[in-house]
Amino acid sequence: MTFSSTFEWEVAAGAAAIAVLGGSTLWLLLRKRPTAEELERARRDFLVQSGRIVDGMLLDTCTVDGEDGATLTLLLFNYRIGGVDYECSQDITHMSGTVDHRRVRVGFPCSVRYQPGNPQNSIVVAEQWSGLREGLPVLPVFDDPEPNDLSHLRPGRN
Repeated sequence: MTFSSTFEWEVAAGAAAIAVLGGSTLWLLLRKRPTAEELERARRDFLVQSGRIVDGMLLDTCTVDGEDGATLTLLLFNYRIGGVDYECSQDITHMSGTVDHRRVRVGFPCSVRYQPGNPQNSIVVAEQWSGLREGLPVLPVFDDPEPNDLSHLRPGRN
C-alpha cells in the first residue's frame, strides 16, 4: 500500500490512533478487577516476601459489624519502629484456617512484618507465616553459686 499524499498519512495515523484508544478503553472497561480479598491476600504475600520483622504486642481481638452487614474479626497489635509507636489492626475474618481468634493470647508478644518505607503497612498473620507465639519463652534456671565463689567465672583457676 502506497500513500501518495500527506493527507492519506494523516488519515491512516488517525485511524490507527482511534483503534488503539478504543481497544485500550474496551480493555479497561471489561477487564476483571481484583476483589478486596484478592488485594488483601496480595498485600500479605508482599509483606511475607519483603517485609522486615519487629517485636510487637497483641492488644486485643474483637468482632465488629462491617459496612455490608458481615461480622469482621480484627486482631489489634502495636509495635515501635525508630522511636515511633504504631497501633494497627488486621482483618483475620477470612483466615480461619490459619489462625483461630479464640486461641490468640492477648497481652503476649508477637512478631510483626512491616514494609520498610511504609511502616504502618503491617501484618501479624499470613497464610505462609505467623508472628503469633504459643507462650512466653522459658529461660533455663541455673543454680546460684556461693557469692564468694568465683570459680564458675574462671574455669581452671581457684
